[in-house]
Amino acid sequence: MQPLSGLVVVAIEQAVSAPICTRHLGDLGARVIKVENRIGGDFARDYDDVVRGMGAHFVWANRNKESVALDLKQPRGQEVLARLIDRADILVQNLAPGAAGRIGVDMAELRAVNPRLITVDISGFGRGGPYSDARAYDLLVQAEAGSCAITGTPEQPAKPGIPIADIGAGMYALSSVLTALFVRERTGEGAEISVGLFDVVAEWMGFALNQARYGGADVQPNGLSSPMVSPYGAYRTSDGQVLVLGTTNDREWRRLALDVLRRPDLAEDPRFASNADRVKRRAELDAVIGAWVGERALDSCRKAADAAGIGHARLNSPTDVLDHPQLVERGRWEEIASPVGAVLGLLPPPEVLGWDWRLDPVPALGEHTTAVLRELGFGTEEIEAMEAAGVAGAAE
Repeated sequence: MQPLSGLVVVAIEQAVSAPICTRHLGDLGARVIKVENRIGGDFARDYDDVVRGMGAHFVWANRNKESVALDLKQPRGQEVLARLIDRADILVQNLAPGAAGRIGVDMAELRAVNPRLITVDISGFGRGGPYSDARAYDLLVQAEAGSCAITGTPEQPAKPGIPIADIGAGMYALSSVLTALFVRERTGEGAEISVGLFDVVAEWMGFALNQARYGGADVQPNGLSSPMVSPYGAYRTSDGQVLVLGTTNDREWRRLALDVLRRPDLAEDPRFASNADRVKRRAELDAVIGAWVGERALDSCRKAADAAGIGHARLNSPTDVLDHPQLVERGRWEEIASPVGAVLGLLPPPEVLGWDWRLDPVPALGEHTTAVLRELGFGTEEIEAMEAAGVAGAAE
């Protein structure tokens, strides 16, 4: 079973936030029609060309989609879009501020005509407020919302390596759409959904904002560790690898001290009795653990941690993760068709008995334009005229 089979999604999207939402809707079986600018298309297509000429972000976020290339600045292009939306269950857009209105897409008006329609507007800063018209990219939003200030080190703040603002907004949009579909089944009414990247990061900053408001101080970044827990960090082994090792409560700390480090004096030392105490003396504990790890190979460290019930990991690079046994042995990689041949992609994270994920190709720009136009009732001469006028079809 593909749970969303039969539903039609129209996506006027680019980059990551909306595409990752609609890709997951496609994974669940929905038909996703991606409307792209006929010149260049989704600009994520050209972020790089590492996937045999295609962009890494685009391949990741755009399987299961049909690409329709239109010039939405032309009235005829807007007419085609309107016909598409008339047939849609869900409309998702993440264009720049004001762009949707300029192409005739007004979410409230569309829902007034079709109350069952579920609309999603993904923006940088949400509805209203002094920043509502500001351009917003993942880095800008993360900087504005504070996440960069608690990542990296005090001397060198950093953006998290994955685009958490974009992905977070896409996933909140996804969960909101699924909720709206459930409500529509009961009431017959769709929904008008708005998700702001800034609101997503601010929500995920919850603990740090509580620290600032009620603790009176900003959380300080400390690299590959946690500002809230100790011991918790990365330590280099004797064979040149990096062990990530940590505790999250007092019981784990005592097991680490007694069963791994073989230091009962540390386990009984009142200076390290609570997590708050250990955070204050983080450097001292890191030096002790670092010395112990530095005398041992990674496998030896991990066996000792396993025996004591202490969580641990190896610091892996993306190249290491490609052949990670937890992915390979569970068959998590699947071949996905694309304009350049089969590429490997990961199955969606949920494992649901009885569900069959849809894993259709990554589309070429405008690949489905003619077929969709015919489906919308346009005849051969009309389609040829639109192509000649630069309304439809990818530009050469």
